[in-house]
Amino acid sequence: MKLQQAFDVIRGDVVAFIGAGGKTSTLVTLGYELAESGWRVLATTTTYLDQGQLSLLPYAMHYGQGSEAISQALTEHNFVFLYDRIENGRVYGPDENWTPKLLDNVDSDILLVEADGADGLPLKVPFEHEPIIPPETSLVIPIASLSVVGKPLDEDHVYNPQAMIDKYGYHPGSNVRIPWVAQVLRDEDLGLRGVPQKARVVAFLNQTPQRGYVRSRARLIARMALKSKNLYGVALGSIRAPEPIYEIHRPVGAVVLAGGASSRMGQPKVLMPWIDGKTIIEHIVIQLHRARVDPVVVVTGHYADEVKAIVKPLGVKVAFNRSHKTGEMLSSLKTGLRAMPDHVAASLIVLGDQPRLQPRVIYRVLKAYSEGRGELIAPSYRKRRGHPILIGRRYWGELLSLPRSGAPRDVINAHQDEITYINVKTDSVLRDVDTPEDYRDERRRAGLDSS
Repeated sequence: MKLQQAFDVIRGDVVAFIGAGGKTSTLVTLGYELAESGWRVLATTTTYLDQGQLSLLPYAMHYGQGSEAISQALTEHNFVFLYDRIENGRVYGPDENWTPKLLDNVDSDILLVEADGADGLPLKVPFEHEPIIPPETSLVIPIASLSVVGKPLDEDHVYNPQAMIDKYGYHPGSNVRIPWVAQVLRDEDLGLRGVPQKARVVAFLNQTPQRGYVRSRARLIARMALKSKNLYGVALGSIRAPEPIYEIHRPVGAVVLAGGASSRMGQPKVLMPWIDGKTIIEHIVIQLHRARVDPVVVVTGHYADEVKAIVKPLGVKVAFNRSHKTGEMLSSLKTGLRAMPDHVAASLIVLGDQPRLQPRVIYRVLKAYSEGRGELIAPSYRKRRGHPILIGRRYWGELLSLPRSGAPRDVINAHQDEITYINVKTDSVLRDVDTPEDYRDERRRAGLDSS
């Protein structure tokens, strides 16, 4: 996956790179990607670069030559770095207060800014005066290198380690652990210091191997870091690879539809017993937790008080569908999507009466999403689409604007060519519980009943 796709870069962005472990390389790689796509790319720094790094860039010029000269250079080179002065082997950028003038007077598509320094170390905790992020920044990329894991927490391996020691009580010189990297990335006083309030934030774990144990550790860092609502995503990859990003992890929630009347069952089907003394709805929520899906919104309707009493202790959010008597599934889905936190990028749509929901299926759907294979992802058994379906936020507006007579499949089918299907070997993705016969059959298929 290219950086542009992973970071979700758009024209007009001001992108600031902070942290440690590959800022300059990431800026340069993204700049070339965009320039090769025909974008007019400006770059600069609010700190400094080593003079030798100018050789990585196609063209560099003094910002004082004026907007007309800068525009002409963009026409000739597509990717231009602006500096103020070169002293003692360092290239300094113009004052960050100059950014608005640059944006107003030069016809560029994007501005890339190296807004931090780390002396070549793999992990950074900033001092009080760092980083220097222009207020106009719309996208911030905090960077850390996985090479720091297992290294001593000292000044030879971590920039400003004392800040971590003071805040978290870590022992000086002890080996840096996986959770520590996640804590730095998501901490507003450390890895996210100085980020403008309205800026999007996508972190990058550089030097992630393509396979093996360490890559799984990188996934753990991503999941832990995404507990912060300030992060829109965490990219895993290596800036030296031809396709620098292997995965992009974004916050994914689940809407569990549990508001049905159970008219053919004669009792609330989601509250029927399933396994280990748990009801169907409890079992489904537990499966989502096992797949590390968070947040989970359970939508209630009929039997709302009973369902809420069962699931609330499981740490989920409960949303009541006020239109449950007349609105069918669509109104419950709308209720669930509206209850999702703003930072959630996509949601699984989970049927509350699908008790054989399997974490391994959820994992495969989430893996396809993290690999950038689409924002409409569904499991398929023998070429039949099942649940849970992952729906990216970009489609939520269409779902929320459907008329009362509509159905979720109207939006899904309208984007048929955009659906990624994950072939699975279990029919559990197709089967739910609508009748007593279904319930008995599902228990038999799950090995809970022998008859």
